[in-house]
Amino acid sequence: MINNLDLITESKRRNKKLLAMLIDPDKCSNDLALQQVLISACSQAIDLIFIGGSLITNGSFEKVIGKIRNATNKPLIIFPGNSMQVSSSADSILLLSLISGRNPEFLIGQQVLAAPNIKASGLEVIPTGYMLIDCGKPTAASYMSHSQPIPYDKHGIAACTALAGQQLGLKAIYIDGGSGAAKPVSNRTIEAVKKEIDIPLIVGGGIQNPEDLSKAFNAGADIVVIGTALEKDPNFLATLTNVNQTP
Repeated sequence: MINNLDLITESKRRNKKLLAMLIDPDKCSNDLALQQVLISACSQAIDLIFIGGSLITNGSFEKVIGKIRNATNKPLIIFPGNSMQVSSSADSILLLSLISGRNPEFLIGQQVLAAPNIKASGLEVIPTGYMLIDCGKPTAASYMSHSQPIPYDKHGIAACTALAGQQLGLKAIYIDGGSGAAKPVSNRTIEAVKKEIDIPLIVGGGIQNPEDLSKAFNAGADIVVIGTALEKDPNFLATLTNVNQTP
């Protein structure tokens, strides 16, 4: 079985930046949309594939994972929005704890519900501290989790929260503006978090162009996640040549 945590950690050690594609199965409800997703998933620019969403309303979770698994052997990692998003067809799961909020349901509640299914699935578990940052407008993640994001300009709060996550034993930190964020997480926040932690740093939300991607990497992100930009423009990856390569 692929050990994606080792892959991510080793890439960080070598200063090799990774680009992840986030797929929301709810937005692949027809064959055309799914075909466009599969084309993007097979792109050489993509290193990791995250799959998940805040709702999953159309029963397509297993279908989409199966299609992706048949199309590519790239690491397939579940980015769960709730305890039901578990599938043995993937390689790994980011076991998220919403450390930026104070809602116990997403700090530990959903994880307790999912634990037996995750164990039975055989998935590699990557314990991950998930931090929502206010990036200009409410997102599905903040609404569904009933939690208040960290303010955009409170870099110290973000850094201390990430450090606490590392000290609690989490293996990665994911800071996110949320799907469809109006703007990316600020470079100062990424820099502040990076300075305090030694574990891999994942950044997502609001990445709309190659400049946003480069800024996130240069600020300290080890992995940058793109989702909405690909949904809007399937050719988005063609503009990213060599952006995520180590100098």
